[in-house]
Amino acid sequence: MKNMKALHFAPEPSMKKYFSTRFGCYKTADLMRNDVDYKVDIQALPFSDESFDFVFASHVLEHIPDDRKALSEIGRILKPNGMAILPVPIVTESTIEYPEPDPLQDHHVRAPGMDYYERYVDYFSTCQFYSSEEVDAECQPFVFIGGNYRHPLRVDEYKMKDILPICYR
Repeated sequence: MKNMKALHFAPEPSMKKYFSTRFGCYKTADLMRNDVDYKVDIQALPFSDESFDFVFASHVLEHIPDDRKALSEIGRILKPNGMAILPVPIVTESTIEYPEPDPLQDHHVRAPGMDYYERYVDYFSTCQFYSSEEVDAECQPFVFIGGNYRHPLRVDEYKMKDILPICYR
């Protein structure tokens, strides 16, 4: 990984620290934040074709009006055999598109459903999807929640099943 170039959208502090020590060239990007390397729109990236080996955008695409354009752009900037990890919160059985961003849901423009990841196959040569229930306990991608909300994917009182998509160009 020390010879790889990575691009991280909406960088979370913990993941930023993790990625920055593993990739030889690690860059961050966001449209609204100033604490990133590139202040860019994921729907119209200024990077040349095949310029990154790895792209990470966790819980980003549910905020993007034209997520298909964003997926196309991510596929375009990935090098051959490049990898993108692009999870979204799965909150319903079928994806619901909103007419406008919902301020009560952090301005999401959609509620991704179990069918959401089907659109990834149009932009990447291979997509693998891992469920919380399919990976080793020490690296579980469960989402931990609290309160009385009964999410349809809730596993127990605190854990909610999550899907981790890994896409290759």
